[in-house]
Amino acid sequence: MTEPSEGGADVTTLTFEQARDELVRVVTELEQGAPTLEESLILWERGEALANRCEQWLLGAKQRLDAARGQAEPES
Repeated sequence: MTEPSEGGADVTTLTFEQARDELVRVVTELEQGAPTLEESLILWERGEALANRCEQWLLGAKQRLDAARGQAEPES
């Protein structure tokens, strides 16, 4: 089994791009079939954590865009 990138770094420290790239690798490895059920479960759990991290980044970006749009709107 291939080790997760960044040496299994704490998901909360990953940038969006790092989390997304590692998630792609995890999904690819799961699709190819891990050697054992335990390894599959570890990969699945890591993938879930990575997907949640990506979602946090995307929600944060949406909030920033919404705030910027709100400031840019002319007051009536």
